[in-house]
Amino acid sequence: MTHQTGIHATTELRDFFAKARNGSVRLIKVIIEDEQLVLGAHKELSRRWDMDYDAFVLPLLDEQQPCYVLYRLDSQNAQGYEWLFISWSPDSSPVKTEISVESKHQTLQGLAFPLQLDAQQAIQALKQKKINYIQLKLDLERETIDLVHTSPTEIADLPKRIPQDSARYHFFLYKHSHEGDYLESVVFIYSMPGYKCSIKERMLYSSCKSRLLDTVEQEFCLEIAKKIEIDDGAELTAEFLYEEVHPKQHAFKQAFAKPKGPVGKRGQKRLIKGPGENGEES
Repeated sequence: MTHQTGIHATTELRDFFAKARNGSVRLIKVIIEDEQLVLGAHKELSRRWDMDYDAFVLPLLDEQQPCYVLYRLDSQNAQGYEWLFISWSPDSSPVKTEISVESKHQTLQGLAFPLQLDAQQAIQALKQKKINYIQLKLDLERETIDLVHTSPTEIADLPKRIPQDSARYHFFLYKHSHEGDYLESVVFIYSMPGYKCSIKERMLYSSCKSRLLDTVEQEFCLEIAKKIEIDDGAELTAEFLYEEVHPKQHAFKQAFAKPKGPVGKRGQKRLIKGPGENGEES
């Protein structure tokens, strides 16, 4: 945000960020006032992160005011404590504020739950095409990413793989033909059934997603052809998947047509062609 719009953090906020590195601060609320990022509120540590969450975060979310919340977890990495970044932009807010998550990640580390061993083994098996589907979930108590199952799955099975009351990460080996070629493309699906999940669950799944994909693509060298977010399994039809993996190319001939030359000096006309199960309790 600071690089794109000229909005900068106040000296007070920068100083407080430095203080927060010692681990005594649980939460920092950032608001925008007079084109500056300002310290709106903060909370000291009280209990475990998951016990503090509802008591600290929810009362600070104003239905009329966008804000950013940095919430300190109890897990650590080489840089220190890990932080959860929350961007709050309510529909009823009179002014929409959009700030890049990336700029905040340069200040405080993002969130990364470790993949359990069986989940890692499943990713390797998918890469070797020994399986064609993986479902993962977050264990919010242990702060890990767990394997739910790797049941053989066809396109017609996908809708029933999506839980209706909890979020999940899915990897699907999409076998299909495109322009005469047979392809096997890995598709990542992030399913989040809207407000049927708690705010904490929505925020944690959203925050862990990028680091999970980085791990899968960089450490496991698994190429992901398409990343999709859905809130209902009914969206996962054969037509939907095909169009997501192979979006239609549109030729804007009017916008990019060659300008007409002077009258009487036109060349020959040319034709421009455009490019053609789910871990739920029963």
